[in-house]
Amino acid sequence: MKTRLSVNINKIATIRNARGGNVPNVLDAAINCQRFGAQGITVHPRPDERHIRYQDVRDLKPVVKTEFNIEGYPTKGFLDLVLEVKPDQVTLVPDPPEVLTSNAGWNTIKNESFLKEVISEFQKNGIRTSIFIETNPEMIKNAVKSGTNRIELYTESYATNYPIDKATAIKPFVDAAKLANELGLGINAGHDLDLNNLKYFAENIPGLLEVSIGHALISDALYFGLENSIQLYLRELKV
Repeated sequence: MKTRLSVNINKIATIRNARGGNVPNVLDAAINCQRFGAQGITVHPRPDERHIRYQDVRDLKPVVKTEFNIEGYPTKGFLDLVLEVKPDQVTLVPDPPEVLTSNAGWNTIKNESFLKEVISEFQKNGIRTSIFIETNPEMIKNAVKSGTNRIELYTESYATNYPIDKATAIKPFVDAAKLANELGLGINAGHDLDLNNLKYFAENIPGLLEVSIGHALISDALYFGLENSIQLYLRELKV
């Protein structure tokens, strides 16, 4: 089984928004990412539209020919947008509007009924669901009750501890993946994965279906070019 690479293009929109106008062009970026080998496009529209705008999401729908993944906190506006666009996958994250980037996984016990209600609505519309989650086994066990198809393992702690002791850094994620596999949950992963730590992660996580990478890959593209960067990440996933 080959792990799919979904490229998060939020940072393209951040650069565009810094000057106004439409340079760089988010739609062209998505088209090129796919042309260069990306197997999915991820966007994370936030209520303040500080990077990807809600209209970007609508405009991207017809040009994403691989897999379209929309991440976000399920506000009423987000729910309406996802149900309008009908992406291949929606990834629910528990971050409030003011945070800089996603920084925690769902408490699937505390939010069980809320998640169940939201996920049911998406699945009635044929949209695969994934929820952003940490490696706590109780949270993973309870994720099953929400009805989600997949979990996305929040990998910041792995990335932070990888340079110190990679075996220790990855152990909770291996255990979490084994548990998810036993429970019938698909496994995605994302946050701070890069060219230094991705290969080791992909080699050791059983059943890893997809990684979503944005900040590191777009930053690497400043040095190596977008096509080369995507190919470099794909090479790391060939395990």
